[in-house]
Amino acid sequence: MRRPFYLAIEGVIGVGKTTLARLLQPRFHADLLLEVFEENPFLSDFYADRERYAFQTQIFFLLSRYRQQQNVHLNERPLIADYTFAKDRLFARLNLKGDELEMYERVHRALAEKITPPDLIVYLRASLETLMARIAMRDRPYERGMDPAYIESVRQAYERHFAQYEEVPVLVIETDELDFVRRPQDLDYVEGLIRTALSAAEVRARIEAAGEPSAETQRRWQAIEEFLALTKAVGALGAALSADSPQAIEGARKALETSIESLNRLRHLLGERTE
Repeated sequence: MRRPFYLAIEGVIGVGKTTLARLLQPRFHADLLLEVFEENPFLSDFYADRERYAFQTQIFFLLSRYRQQQNVHLNERPLIADYTFAKDRLFARLNLKGDELEMYERVHRALAEKITPPDLIVYLRASLETLMARIAMRDRPYERGMDPAYIESVRQAYERHFAQYEEVPVLVIETDELDFVRRPQDLDYVEGLIRTALSAAEVRARIEAAGEPSAETQRRWQAIEEFLALTKAVGALGAALSADSPQAIEGARKALETSIESLNRLRHLLGERTE
């Protein structure tokens, strides 16, 4: 993008948000905004007894995240965050009910009006098995003995959230077969997707600012969307081929089919004959 961008990485507990944010920081020469969840004095009690400590935990997170978000100022450098302010409401609706949820909603609405939205959200998606394995690997004391049913409920809540999210563009990345830390090609793949999505987000913003787009502008935008799909499919193909798992071959086959279909649609949009 021509101006400093604001990128937010989202996903379920253990999916790798903070790890990816730290790895991308030097590549984009960006500042970091990392969630300070360790400061929440109710967190360990919440995981032990969610119903009893949900309200205290949620209100503390809400105010803490709001205080952090007040420092979002885009000057000369991009900003990468490992969370969005909107995710707080997702967890509240999952853990609160009745008068507690109603009170939370009133506070959230008042604070959300003053929050700067990101230019792009990267939603890291993973299966429950992958999430539980990553949580166990990092071995945080308060996450030991984490209930898989709770993680699955969070995962489903994220799916519902982003299925209807329209405030800013969202880039969805499947991470089951990716390893940002050990395989540089996986990090290259994710970086490429993000750069392409940021460029597309800027083009979309300019089109919306210009008012009703012409037929030619619409066609070009469709080509950009198709290019994004092609980039994602080719990256998924590379990730599947480099993975060492029984599912890799099937994943590579599906990614190859998707790549070919997307390439043909892109050729058509650009006025070339499909083969």
